[in-house]
Amino acid sequence: MKDYSTIASEYHSGFGNLAKAIPGPASSFQDLMVAATKDGALSTKTKELIAFAIGITVRCDGCLAHHAQAVLKAGATREEVAEMIAVTLLMGGGPSSVYGVEAMRAYDEFAAKQTAAAE
Repeated sequence: MKDYSTIASEYHSGFGNLAKAIPGPASSFQDLMVAATKDGALSTKTKELIAFAIGITVRCDGCLAHHAQAVLKAGATREEVAEMIAVTLLMGGGPSSVYGVEAMRAYDEFAAKQTAAAE
């Protein structure tokens, strides 16, 4: 079973290293991420659910790790994540069922850690 906390940590540290090599593009990407996910006509939660869904359909473990944390932080419930995964099944078929399982595992992993930290 994948450890999404480790995957997230490896991605974030790796991106930090990449940012040293390409500071302009990395900074621009981070600015884009902030701008694209801030509240607007769509809420941050909705935008992060969309990003999480795209991570499923493109089969990106790093995306699942990052956006599982982000949807949780944005207040998405397990039920909302489950319904989002249902839409990925509609659009992505069998491969999305595999990564939908992984996405739910990632969400549950970060939710359990958040609960444990609150106790």
